[in-house]
Amino acid sequence: MSATELALAMTQAAAEAAADKLGTDLMAFDVTEQLAITDVFLLATAANDRQVGAVVDAIEERLREDFDARPVRREGDRENRWVLLDYLDLVVHVQHTEERAFYALERLWRDCPRVELAVEEGR
Repeated sequence: MSATELALAMTQAAAEAAADKLGTDLMAFDVTEQLAITDVFLLATAANDRQVGAVVDAIEERLREDFDARPVRREGDRENRWVLLDYLDLVVHVQHTEERAFYALERLWRDCPRVELAVEEGR
């Protein structure tokens, strides 16, 4: 079983929103085979705390506008070092550069299929 079309569409929209706010190192993984709780993990990096907040806000706005979706859970927004947005089918991790390097979530999920993102970073 693989990620639903809705999860993939939301992932693409979230990645575009992140790129619009200069989010980098965008990666998505189809985790349906490993986890029963979600379909896709999207990882994004931001250069500083304020940018983490801007990327998170842009993702939330885009998914609310395009899919009428709101996160069921939002964690880490006080420090803006690592913010998690849980949309059930999609979990978004927006991390400060240092947290992304230290935790290296992409290593944890490297055995999962990558979701191709049609996004131009650094626009």
